[in-house]
Amino acid sequence: MDRLVPSIGVPGRGDIQGRVVAVLGPTNTGKTHFAMERMLAHESGMIGFPLRLLARENYDRAVRVKGADAVALVTGEEKIVPPRARYFLCTVEAMPLDRVRERGVDFLAVDEVQLGADPERGYVFTDRFLHARGRLETIIIGAETVRPLLRRILPEVEIVSRPRFSRLTYAGPKKITRLPPRSAVIGFSAAEVYALAELMRRRRGGTAVVLGALSPRTRNAQVGLYQAGDVDYLVATDAIGMGLNMDIDHVAFARLVKFDGRMTRRLAPAEIGQIAGRAGRHMNDGTFGTTAGEQMAAETIEAVEGHDFDSLRFLYWRNPELDFSSLDDLIASLSIPPADPAFVAAREAEDAATLAALSSVHEIRRRAESRAALALLWDVCQIPDFRKVMAEAHARFVGRLYHDLTGPAGRVRSDWLARQVERIDKTEGDIGTLVGRIAEIRTWTYISYRPEWVEEALHWQERTRHVEDKLSDALHERLTERFVDKRTAVLLRRLHARDELLGGVRDDGEVIVEGLPVGRIEGFRFVAMADVLGEDARAVRAAAERALRHAFAERVARFEGASDEELALGDDGRIAWAGVPVGILARGAHPLTPGVKPITEVGMDADLRERIRVRLGAWLQRLVARRYGPLAGQAPAGLRGAARGVLYQLAEALGAVPTAQLHNLTAALAPEDRKALAKLGVRFGTETVYMPRLQNGPVMKLGALLWAVFNGRVPETLPELPNGPRAWIRAAAEWPDAFYRALGYCRTGATALRADRMEALAVAARRLARQGGFAATPALAGAAGCSLKALPDALRALGYRFEKGRDGGLFRAQAENRRARRRGGADPAANPCSPFARLKALTARS
Repeated sequence: MDRLVPSIGVPGRGDIQGRVVAVLGPTNTGKTHFAMERMLAHESGMIGFPLRLLARENYDRAVRVKGADAVALVTGEEKIVPPRARYFLCTVEAMPLDRVRERGVDFLAVDEVQLGADPERGYVFTDRFLHARGRLETIIIGAETVRPLLRRILPEVEIVSRPRFSRLTYAGPKKITRLPPRSAVIGFSAAEVYALAELMRRRRGGTAVVLGALSPRTRNAQVGLYQAGDVDYLVATDAIGMGLNMDIDHVAFARLVKFDGRMTRRLAPAEIGQIAGRAGRHMNDGTFGTTAGEQMAAETIEAVEGHDFDSLRFLYWRNPELDFSSLDDLIASLSIPPADPAFVAAREAEDAATLAALSSVHEIRRRAESRAALALLWDVCQIPDFRKVMAEAHARFVGRLYHDLTGPAGRVRSDWLARQVERIDKTEGDIGTLVGRIAEIRTWTYISYRPEWVEEALHWQERTRHVEDKLSDALHERLTERFVDKRTAVLLRRLHARDELLGGVRDDGEVIVEGLPVGRIEGFRFVAMADVLGEDARAVRAAAERALRHAFAERVARFEGASDEELALGDDGRIAWAGVPVGILARGAHPLTPGVKPITEVGMDADLRERIRVRLGAWLQRLVARRYGPLAGQAPAGLRGAARGVLYQLAEALGAVPTAQLHNLTAALAPEDRKALAKLGVRFGTETVYMPRLQNGPVMKLGALLWAVFNGRVPETLPELPNGPRAWIRAAAEWPDAFYRALGYCRTGATALRADRMEALAVAARRLARQGGFAATPALAGAAGCSLKALPDALRALGYRFEKGRDGGLFRAQAENRRARRRGGADPAANPCSPFARLKALTARS
């Protein structure tokens, strides 16, 4: 064995750094969870997963524990790599091994290494567990079937077996109409999955769909549909076998044969075990079986129940030491066979096939003469064929891309990229059309994450991701519309009761089925009565669906014609119509242009939902305009650059900005600019530029909601706010200064002073400071509108320092503070009728 190791690049005993552990076992043993815990216990780490979806799921988990700045996500189509990232969650193909070689990570793991026996991707898994190592610890995760090969290839490895948490038992064949709730039905092609899903829709009321061709976002949405209980069934390909965690109680195989890309063959017991293992989560037992017409062999049943499968005889391998001397040498180096009989030469992979096809093109050969150009060609050939088109078409696409990258600009032509993305950015079409568009945009997403290939890489990353998300959402809607039909449950109930159920809606919104009340329409949702919840809820909804559809259409028409006075915005960010929530605020592009999400019945017609959203949006826009005046609309005509800038900054901050932040703009204001802004209600203080008209209860509460929604805060967690304008309010520690400034207040420790009161205090303190030190007196606190206890914090916020003395101490101005406050702004005390003048008189007497 030692003699064969150098020829295939397997590390010898002296090369392995740190502990190498293989954690083996069947599904539902917590292997991946264990590896995540081990990684997060180290200072740095990296894990390679078999699916982008799993990488994303575990990335989100790591972010919750370590924070976004410490965690990176690296897949072929998505790279989130903060400058100080220490933990890397990747797909196996995208693991940044250059970083491992250059800087190293303390921990490294490769998941599902038994996939080394996969004819398509196996060589990648083999390469990773042979060569990728952590400084302190390396974990190889896989099935027991890989144990003998690991023992032979890596004699130093420490093997740990983990038992399954729950039992997996055979339940026999069942008709698809007799499957228990929380069942998954397995097919092995998109056509078969769609046919099964259509049958489940007609016979069981609906199903979620999961197959490899779906984008991760669509797949998550479909899984969410199932997990939330909106449907009780799932139809999927064997894609669910790779670590997708769902509450599945039973797995039923519609067929026990599959086409593996070359031939149709029977499933191996280990493959059946991997898929069937999705049944039973954590400590809950699961069952598996077939649909009627399929029989599972007794020995296969025994093997799956006992998790006892034949060991793998070999793993696929491809030479990792590539020769870039010439194009022919590169192709030849990809074909070097392994020296160890534990490995078998991988089938010609997609990238190698693309390279071979392009090698016959004279222009490609001419451009790939240097080592750098040849390395670039190999990089381009590794773009995955997400579209699954003919090999020749994919090679032509790659060739066109390489032509651009080796041209004068050295980049993909922006006009070509823009045309392709614009062509794909369409959400109309059926399921197959949307699946095809998602595959195309994934190709461009992959390309955009190579910043040396495209101009404005960040822009194109965001653009392609947005298009993929939009297409994914549309695909989820199409799948739900096609395969979830609650009316089917009505047919089932009629069959069981041998009677026809009739439903209707009364004028007051009460919903009746067979003459009995079962719930009522509240806003745009159907709320079932307490005694018809649980198992009966689906039947009730289905029986009333047709009547509800007509009732919702009428209700939406009434809502569109309702006056603005009938709508109200609550403290929780929900918009109520006639006292019932019908919408909720959502983040918009600007604090003063929030979005709105309708609160509607699941499955409501998309056109009705859009009409509700438009009506809510128009009402909300008018409400914001009434409360915020010139900040919420177009800048008045004639307002010049600096003045427009001040108004823009005020709008961004919801009406109040620190004066220092606007110093450059205010310095550029001409007298007529100040006059124009003053007419709009803008006041220039020494501490804050603000608008007094906004300092009232309704605007303050609206501002709190707008700030919270725009900054990702939950409106329900807003601190208690007064109903009217108070001189000071208590400040919650968890809410930042910017939040209180948006309400028109300046934070001073545990309290916040209203902006005009803060200005009054600043004026008085500045005049007293010119005479030397001054004390925090009740008169000064009363006139400024705060308590004597809060006054010292307010003075410190203004930059005054406290010096202790025999008589209790005095506040004095700091030199830095005096210099900082030499700015523009009208003196509020100049108006003898203002509260500032009154404050001046009071402080003079004190």
